[in-house]
This record gives sequence, structure tokens and C-alpha cells, in this order.
Amino acid sequence: MTRPEQIRRILESVRTIALVGASEKPHRDSHAVMAYLQGRGYRVIPVNPRLAGGTLLGETVYPNISAIPEPVDMVDLFLASHRVGAVVDEALRKPGVRVIWMQIGVIDEDAAQRAEDAGLEVVMDRCPKQEIPRLGVALATS
Repeated sequence: MTRPEQIRRILESVRTIALVGASEKPHRDSHAVMAYLQGRGYRVIPVNPRLAGGTLLGETVYPNISAIPEPVDMVDLFLASHRVGAVVDEALRKPGVRVIWMQIGVIDEDAAQRAEDAGLEVVMDRCPKQEIPRLGVALATS
């Protein structure tokens, strides 16, 4: 189980986040979380194969993590739990990824264990939009 101090340290240290399952629909949680994180100073790169090549909240949308042409610190997953394993395996091959974050209701213990065994930190069944104010996380800075 992830401790509050670990979550705070993660949120204060990451700068670039790949948000898998990003939606163009403003009423969707993934859209609201992306906008919130951008407002807090994070660079959020949307990942959604249906929207690939377009833009979302000022950022180019990529079809998958591998297509992102720069390193990312954290992969934030807005996916059905049964889809998490393949995305985590892809994230493990992406240079620079240090954190796998699974949103509320997104749980895959096997994928979490693979990520931890590879040296990544894992946060599961939580939302950074809720954790940032709850833990008093400082604004991200470049």
C-alpha cells in the first residue's frame, strides 16, 4: 500500500505525465484531471489511439506510450483494469518512466508487481487531483 509521504514525494518530483485514456469530452474525469494537472504546472501528454494526431488541451495526442517522442516521468492510467497489463508492459520499455499511477477503480495487482519488480513506483486506485490538495503538494516547477 502506498503511504501518503510516498505519494507526496512522487507528485512533487514528477514533471511530465503521459495520461493514457485521455478524453476530449470536458465532462469526463480524464479530461478534468488533465486540465487540473496542467494548471498545477505539470506537462501532461494525452494518449488515446482514437484521437491520435489531434490536440487536446494544447498538447499533441499520441496513439500509445511508445509513440511519445520524449521521456515521461509518470504514466497515469484511465483504463479498464483488464487493459492495464499491456500498457504497463509498454511503459516498462519506455525510457524515463519512474511511476505507474492507476486511477480510482483501476486495479491490476499483477501489473503493479511487474512494475515494482522493474524498479518503478506504483500508485493504485487513487487520483492525483484528489491527492494533491489532500496532501498539500507544492506546485510543480520546471
